[in-house]
Amino acid sequence: MKCRHCSSELKHIFLDLGFAPPSNAYLTKDDLTKPEKYYPLKVMVCDKCWLVQTEDYAQADELFDSEYAYFSSTSTGWLKHAKEYAEKMTIELGLSEKSLVIEVASNDGYLLKNFVEKKIPCLGIEPTASTAKAAEALGIPVLQEFFGKKLGERLSQEGRQADLIAGNNVYAHVPDINDFTLGLKAALKSTGTITLEFPHLMRLLEFNQFDTVYHEHFSYLSLCAVEQIFKIAGLRVWDVEELSTHGGSLRIYGCHANDARETQQSVSLLLKEESRRGLKQLSTYLRFQPRADKIKNDLLTFLIEQKQNGKKVVAYGAAAKGNTVLNYAGVKPDLLPFVFDAAKAKQGKFMPGSHIPILSPEQLILTEPDYVLILPWNIAKEVMQQNSFLEDSGAHFVTLVPNLTIL
Repeated sequence: MKCRHCSSELKHIFLDLGFAPPSNAYLTKDDLTKPEKYYPLKVMVCDKCWLVQTEDYAQADELFDSEYAYFSSTSTGWLKHAKEYAEKMTIELGLSEKSLVIEVASNDGYLLKNFVEKKIPCLGIEPTASTAKAAEALGIPVLQEFFGKKLGERLSQEGRQADLIAGNNVYAHVPDINDFTLGLKAALKSTGTITLEFPHLMRLLEFNQFDTVYHEHFSYLSLCAVEQIFKIAGLRVWDVEELSTHGGSLRIYGCHANDARETQQSVSLLLKEESRRGLKQLSTYLRFQPRADKIKNDLLTFLIEQKQNGKKVVAYGAAAKGNTVLNYAGVKPDLLPFVFDAAKAKQGKFMPGSHIPILSPEQLILTEPDYVLILPWNIAKEVMQQNSFLEDSGAHFVTLVPNLTIL
């Protein structure tokens, strides 16, 4: 396999999680009697440009089909994050009724609805039918297709270049990161701004976030890798913010390479920090596998011990990261009988691979659990607040990352 950015030969394995179904391929009852697709889930690191990337197997159109069930609006914390971003960008960029905001991977309209309320013209680009339909119901125009150089050039030819292009948690999801970046350049006005948010590889390494690895994530991104990808495409990262979302993310600010804005000190400072933490040293990546294995082994030990002690453990959050860890550990309903999730699109379905049934949170109290394993640890605080009544009955919450912790 060649590196998706620089085409160098990939020789080094960062993480091997065996075989797993796509993490968002939730199953219906009828699906349980049919064969299930599994793909190798192996992550490589390029020792030339330091792009960390999944091994080539799954095709994007197989991962993001019409049944893809991730709806951004399910999380109240994420809705607040999106609203604050819209306020900030509207003021800083002076956006008005004469501007255009494009969001790539606009999902169910969780972000663009804030610009619609301000009467700022916007356009969503979202290949997944179920979420695109939800956004259109909010009055957001949506192009239901994948984004790349070809679409960026078409938008430019149609006179639809953007003052702001936003991409939240999409950059890691694209199989051809160079083509996607060239699309950003083509669709951007000469003085326009790009913002991309993505989980920061530095935090994945720091906090053992191996469960954020799944087929839908083609890339695991550092600032040093992204800066290089932008540079080759004729773009420039001129500012960067560190965010707490998704266990530690970056929001990068991009512009055309010849834009008059100066590159902020935040960029050079973070590049130095990444270098200090070994993100340009192969040994850093080769040491990660045993740390993932420890979380897997600790989970299995915990679940088996609780079953032997007659205790009931259930899970909260049918998240992709939960599917990664459950499938790597080989957990089935005998050890974890239920997963509860607020997303109506997932309720009544089953987790891919493990086949654990997904129920509505309203049913959680009826199961009288001793432990609730919060799979999306990044929203653990929110989940605990919403289900604080469980603690009154003596139940405990549990998270797995950076290590198994009974809260």
